[in-house]
Amino acid sequence: MSFEDALRENRVPPLLGDVRLFYDGGRLVGESLPPPWTLRVLPSLCLGLAGVSTVVGMVMLVLDTARTPGAASLLLGLAGALVVGALVLEARLKRRRFVLHFKTESLRLETLAWAPGAARTQTLPFDDVRAVHIVQPPGGRYSLVVEYGPEEAPQRALLVRGVRPQEGETLHRVWRLLHNAFGLKGAGLAGR
Repeated sequence: MSFEDALRENRVPPLLGDVRLFYDGGRLVGESLPPPWTLRVLPSLCLGLAGVSTVVGMVMLVLDTARTPGAASLLLGLAGALVVGALVLEARLKRRRFVLHFKTESLRLETLAWAPGAARTQTLPFDDVRAVHIVQPPGGRYSLVVEYGPEEAPQRALLVRGVRPQEGETLHRVWRLLHNAFGLKGAGLAGR
């Protein structure tokens, strides 16, 4: 049975950690799940409040010339803090997607952000992939990371995060699947 035949027969788990996996006509796609809608509106809410604080602060500066502009400065400082908060929230809400194209033997890494123009895409040949690692950051949950680029200065990209210990068997199965897809040694099938 070929590698793609095994994928077609739904041997790919539908969900692993924070990623939904599916096979789509010659491609294995992994997409991080979207955050809840309550979190998605927070950056916009922060920016809206920053706009209101700026307008009120400016009006207070213009209308109150006799006093020290303490309250107006406080509101303008609050507006700046809200903008920074919106940017931090936006950075945390960005989604990830990876696509393995078997016909072209390439891996596409995408960072999907809610802000316009913040998305990034990088495509690399399977031969550029050096390793696939299972890592355990602090917190007890596992992640799946791909290492690529030159051996002198390899880069890493997060594929899957938040894998519970109960999903360990599935994590190792996906690790082996990716390892073999990239033709790396040590996963049981490939010999590079």
